[in-house]
Amino acid sequence: MSTINYNSAMAQRFRGYLPVVVDVETGGFNATQDALLEIAATTIGMDDQGMLYPVETHAFHLTPFEGANIDPKALEFNGIDPDHPFRDARQEAEALNLLFTPIRRAIKASGCKRAILVGHNAFFDLGFLNAAVERCGIKRNPFHPFSTFDTVSLAGVAYGQTVLARAAQFAGLDWDSTQAHSAIYDTEQTARLFCTIINRWQQLSPDRPWENREV
Repeated sequence: MSTINYNSAMAQRFRGYLPVVVDVETGGFNATQDALLEIAATTIGMDDQGMLYPVETHAFHLTPFEGANIDPKALEFNGIDPDHPFRDARQEAEALNLLFTPIRRAIKASGCKRAILVGHNAFFDLGFLNAAVERCGIKRNPFHPFSTFDTVSLAGVAYGQTVLARAAQFAGLDWDSTQAHSAIYDTEQTARLFCTIINRWQQLSPDRPWENREV
């Protein structure tokens, strides 16, 4: 293995990957057939003590791609009205490009080489993100194509909870059920949960074994 001298503690912490929390709201469970209706992403920073914190969130409503399926049960669950006149929805390609631009800036600023998606049931969010990237022909996807950090697993280990609302509450975070199931709220709460768990682990690992090691 070769030693990579990354420029920052963040790059050392996760092997050159910058955690970026993502949540999507959709018209169903099939990433290639069902509409992507909302997407939000929160970048993560690190302070001088090595503690993680949410930096900024970018969120967009999306126009369903041509031929997209929308299950009424999904809309009942997430409360989205795709035809609402004040929804200010964007086409997928425009929204993804607007989302990826600040993520690429954050990757560069942190000295990392790529983003890694953090999500609650991360495979679901990554599946819809990758499907939209493919539909739009985007060549420079900043995210790792298959690796993720899943807060379901992290919260299960840390608190014995796998539901986001319960995990957040066990972590000592506020939870507003009236705002849940919007991409921006779930993303920001997942970001807080992720940082809380990682920071607690950091406090239990004062020697920081991930620093200055071969990757």
